[in-house]
Amino acid sequence: MSDETRTAALEILRTLVGAPDADFHDGQFEAIRSLVDDRSRALVVQRTGWGKSAVYFVATLLLRRRGGGPTVLVSPLLALMRDQIAAAERAGVRAVAINSTNAHEWSDVLGRLQNDDVDVLLLSPERLNNPAFRDEQLPALVERMGMLVVDEAHCISDWGHDFRPDYRRLGELIRRLPAGVPILATTATANSRVVTDVEEQLAGGGVEVVTIRGPLARASLRLGVLRLPDARARLAWLLTHLGDLPGSGIIYSLTVSGAQDVARLLRDAGHDVHAYTGQTDAAEREESEALLKANRVKALVATSALGMGFDKPDLGFVVHLGAPSSPVAYYQQVGRAGRATENADVLLLPGPEDPDIWRYFATASMPTQERAERVIAELGDHPLSTPALEALVDIRRTPLELLLKVLDVDGAVRRVRGGWVATGAPWTYDAERYERIAQARRIEQQHMLDYERTDGCRMEFLQRTLDDPTAAPCGRCDACAGAWYPTDIAEAATGSADASLARVGVPIEPRAQWPTGGDKLGIPLKGNIPPAERAEEGRALARLTDLGWGGSLRALLEGGAADAPLTPAMRDAVVRVLADWPWTARPASVVALPSRRHPQLVSSLAEQLAAVGRLPYLGTLAIRGGGPSGAPGGNSVFRLSGLWDRFDATGLEIPPGPVLLVDDLADSRWTLTVAARELRLAGAEAVLPFALALRG
Repeated sequence: MSDETRTAALEILRTLVGAPDADFHDGQFEAIRSLVDDRSRALVVQRTGWGKSAVYFVATLLLRRRGGGPTVLVSPLLALMRDQIAAAERAGVRAVAINSTNAHEWSDVLGRLQNDDVDVLLLSPERLNNPAFRDEQLPALVERMGMLVVDEAHCISDWGHDFRPDYRRLGELIRRLPAGVPILATTATANSRVVTDVEEQLAGGGVEVVTIRGPLARASLRLGVLRLPDARARLAWLLTHLGDLPGSGIIYSLTVSGAQDVARLLRDAGHDVHAYTGQTDAAEREESEALLKANRVKALVATSALGMGFDKPDLGFVVHLGAPSSPVAYYQQVGRAGRATENADVLLLPGPEDPDIWRYFATASMPTQERAERVIAELGDHPLSTPALEALVDIRRTPLELLLKVLDVDGAVRRVRGGWVATGAPWTYDAERYERIAQARRIEQQHMLDYERTDGCRMEFLQRTLDDPTAAPCGRCDACAGAWYPTDIAEAATGSADASLARVGVPIEPRAQWPTGGDKLGIPLKGNIPPAERAEEGRALARLTDLGWGGSLRALLEGGAADAPLTPAMRDAVVRVLADWPWTARPASVVALPSRRHPQLVSSLAEQLAAVGRLPYLGTLAIRGGGPSGAPGGNSVFRLSGLWDRFDATGLEIPPGPVLLVDDLADSRWTLTVAARELRLAGAEAVLPFALALRG
């Protein structure tokens, strides 16, 4: 049977890759044979470009020829799904997806499944807990499933680089599968600890797992680290040398605003680049992927939203402006380059702010016991939607959704039609587990700092960190062969970088609707905010995450700096924001919001703006009942509740014309919204909010 299987498998492989003389890489056929002939469970850990997708597409067609049902492929990213479907079509595999972007196609997909007209169904892990899919389609699919494939399987593990609760749900699906259904898990990045954890997930019921692990070194990659003093120097280097980098590539940024700012700077300098982030429209992301694959842009400036599985074999370079938080994440991203070329350049330009960004994202993704218990206490037998639950617990939408997924996987809550219910099952906060994860992340972060500073081979360092027993010097990186990248910076590029970092002015969008659930907290309004009570579009000097003023603002507002008057440099920057503000009517007066944390800063900001604009300064908005309560942040309805009826503008003599309303930080924007409403009700013709910083 094995010889027959190999002959048939080789024919499919050659069709897939379009080469009549193609043959299997080491381990490929062994994985296919274990799935097709032995109906076993396999874990494949192989470097990017080795051909993991060929294993599951070839195995799928062989199993289908033997009467098997469709393969279910759990895949984490839409970009990855698109590439997998395109690769499947080349091999004659009928592949379809059910995801958030193609709801209009779901009925057709389900019809094709019922008619056995689908070879591979691609799903996101989140789809497995969609109530309609979980309760109506999944049971029948489990009975008919020919094979289960878990791509990017390191996400199953708590130790994986991405805390994604829905991946943990796959262990439950594996336990439900009938005996004899082969399972394949694939990843390019897993150390020994993650391999062991994934093996345990796959081995539900004591089934043996076949693990095929290959060397991780990529001979085509030329790694380097260039340490520069600040963001200005990093941007200037990129402006000077982007055109020298081979082919087209990816420039990674740690934040959305960083990616957008860098893309704008490079475009202004004449480089054909696009920004690609989780906030980019889906159609625009798909178009950008296509442009990069066709070498019609020099680069995409991306966050980690363009990561796992993006398939462009001839990608010429990967540059990081700021380091990812772990060698696993870094190897995953640099593995996009040089898959079908002899040479590809990989350069890391680390920044001193990197550890602060790592800590922020790590903290944001970890649930706390207090929050979890608060959510469970509010849920009962009757479903509550996420917005309704948000009105009962002081947790913002995104972290609340993440927490609900964690509790769902733990069995404490369940997603049903109409929302969420409590299961009543005993639940205990697993503090030990979360501390293990946090400690692992701290170790990974230190490894990344060590990678930046090592004087040994960089590829060998990454291999050893990922427990690759074949780790050896590569002979190509900057440590082995000397710096291969230029270090000079053009004077004109420095000037452009300075201008970009000095750029000021970010819109503050006005709130247009009151949040759901306000009536439960004593807020007598709902629906749209009447135009006569709204603020106009406002401005902030910069976002806290901006490459330019962001660092200064973070230090001033969140870094524990003592309250002090506005500095002349920041005043000049603020004046530039006002000079560029395209308001319909110039402000006629200035009012400051009361501030507990930065009273000198806010009052001096308002006074100096009034003096520069020769406007009357009306003072600080009065407060009622002790002023606003609650801390910044929190979800909308709770934040609004702490602000409601706490400001009083009735004592102000407001002259005709708009009021410039001044604050230090715009976070939820509810402070500005409520204060603007009070000013409008007190007679202000319009309110123009201004804040030093905008969070986000």
